[in-house]
Amino acid sequence: MPYTLFRHCCLSLILLFLLAPAAGAQRPFPIILNEQARTRVVNEVLEDRFQNLLPQLMRREGIDMWILISREYNEDPVMKTMLPAEWLSARRRTVMVFFDRGPGQELEKLAIARYDVGLLKAEWDLNVYPDQWEALVETVKARNPKKIGINTSDTYGLADGLVHTEYELLMKNLPETFRRRVVSAERLAVAWLETRTEKEMALYEQICRIGHLIVQEGLSEKAIQPGVTTTDDVVWWYRNRVRELGLDTWFHPTVDVQRADPDNFDHLRTFSKRPERQVILPGDLLHVDFGITYLRLNTDMQQHAYVLRPSETTVPQAIQDAFRQGNRLQDILVSRFAPGKTGNEVLAEALAQAKAEDINGSIYTHPIGFHGHAAGPAIGMWDNQNKVPGTGDYPLQFNTAFSIELNAAVFIPEWNKTIRIMLEEEGYFDESGFRFMDGRQEQIYTIPRR
Repeated sequence: MPYTLFRHCCLSLILLFLLAPAAGAQRPFPIILNEQARTRVVNEVLEDRFQNLLPQLMRREGIDMWILISREYNEDPVMKTMLPAEWLSARRRTVMVFFDRGPGQELEKLAIARYDVGLLKAEWDLNVYPDQWEALVETVKARNPKKIGINTSDTYGLADGLVHTEYELLMKNLPETFRRRVVSAERLAVAWLETRTEKEMALYEQICRIGHLIVQEGLSEKAIQPGVTTTDDVVWWYRNRVRELGLDTWFHPTVDVQRADPDNFDHLRTFSKRPERQVILPGDLLHVDFGITYLRLNTDMQQHAYVLRPSETTVPQAIQDAFRQGNRLQDILVSRFAPGKTGNEVLAEALAQAKAEDINGSIYTHPIGFHGHAAGPAIGMWDNQNKVPGTGDYPLQFNTAFSIELNAAVFIPEWNKTIRIMLEEEGYFDESGFRFMDGRQEQIYTIPRR
């Protein structure tokens, strides 16, 4: 295969790991590619997914033709992940057709358009078929598929991208013979969105590393002057830092504090509503929820820092002990991952084990990848620790990524109150088990660093 920028990036990544500083030392900030380089990498990853992943998924789900239809600026979420990097939206009406001709034959990738859509070959000859729907129908007739998958779903919004108008027009134009073969492509759409490839994982670990380094910068004196800086100031520091680096974020960060003051915000009483603006003071336990988007992949991270009092050189022992309970809850959860288990089964097993170990835990873990809250098995919701209907019944698959999101509620005697250790880290699940992509926070940062 020809030497490509993608391989160069992967080699650079390997060298960065080999030359990484010793534990505890400040890690160097990874290179962030310019727009031209990003475009090449994204397109190479997409080509690999089309060539090597999609045929497997279509055969696994028993769909030999998959049709995606969207109009400009109203794109199917799945189609958005399939557009070439140079395309920032669909154009007019964009129709994609994938046809599996069977084992040993290359997947057909077609666009019912007057021009190619990236790797999808244009299949609409305006001189033969003046009407786009007629061109699509003739494409279907010529291939005579057994099952035609379309993106409709009661369970997943991300797999429900075929809008009502396009659905009606498709069914109106398809002959009755083929209308009877139309099925929901929900599981295929979810599989496409949730499955990570080897090429993506070579990139994803570094993306997580970038996210971690930004989080750590924000939880330091680089962004925080105790007694002056507010939690809202830190939120906007993160937003500005992301822009400075030429990255994007998929949600507005949150920063909040827990402290000994009995009148301070109580995470147990009002977990769903955090104060917008508080001055950060010595003795505060800070918490940040932050994520970036880079090379079409997302991160979602929650970490903690403690603001040292003048007399302190380390985090109070009770808070360190509480943090270890949060790490232990992470270990319990990921130890329950197994292919075929539903999100609800994993949730029930993990909560039962946590209870047996006297950990007051709450779990709300979700898939991550092309989207922050991505398609796949939900493992609890922050407001539902029983059985999550629909998405919680979806089974775990190998080669999938998750945001391990949870909290442990722990009573702090010195503060005479209960706090929450709220953690979230990206991890990857495959045949070898579960691993955190760029490690996880195992000690609370201090401000200033010690």
